[in-house]
Amino acid sequence: MNLRLLAAVASVALLGATAAPAASGLKTAIFAGGCFWSMEKAFEAEPGVVDAVSGYAGGTRAHPSYDDHRGYQEAVKVTYNPAKVSYAQLVDYYFHHIDPTDATGMICDKGPSYLSSIFVGSPEEQATAEAAKARVAQVLHARVATTMKPAATFYPAEAYHQDFARRNPVRYEEYSLGCGRERTLKAVWGGR
Repeated sequence: MNLRLLAAVASVALLGATAAPAASGLKTAIFAGGCFWSMEKAFEAEPGVVDAVSGYAGGTRAHPSYDDHRGYQEAVKVTYNPAKVSYAQLVDYYFHHIDPTDATGMICDKGPSYLSSIFVGSPEEQATAEAAKARVAQVLHARVATTMKPAATFYPAEAYHQDFARRNPVRYEEYSLGCGRERTLKAVWGGR
């Protein structure tokens, strides 16, 4: 099979995968907030979230991989039940699980792949995300580095990255403690 045909088949498969939640009443949202392991773990704990998948968003080349995802950000695609959790609640939850003032990456993970972004899929999502960003700036009395980008093709990460914290608890805990994510989030958010 030639590469163009393979790419076309994969694109159709990805489009079909993103259309399925809408048919069942579920919705999706894409957030980048540093290491996708941490974002996936955080969102899987939120009531109303049905699934969180680690992957890559925001780039233009087809089929990024962990070894080569230049131009992409590590992100998480969240499938949620809007009858149980709203998009606005997810955005607020997202902000409280990142350091939105970090313009160089996220905590110990630095560089373009780890910047914080909300990938918005509609003008309503854009307005909701921008309003939340403004509130966060007021609460933290700081400039918020998180960007809003148009929702684009999301590529799931390799299987060994999926549910990493659950499947590799010791290794994830070593990463999380070494990175200082929880400590940093407490320092940024305190009791807010």
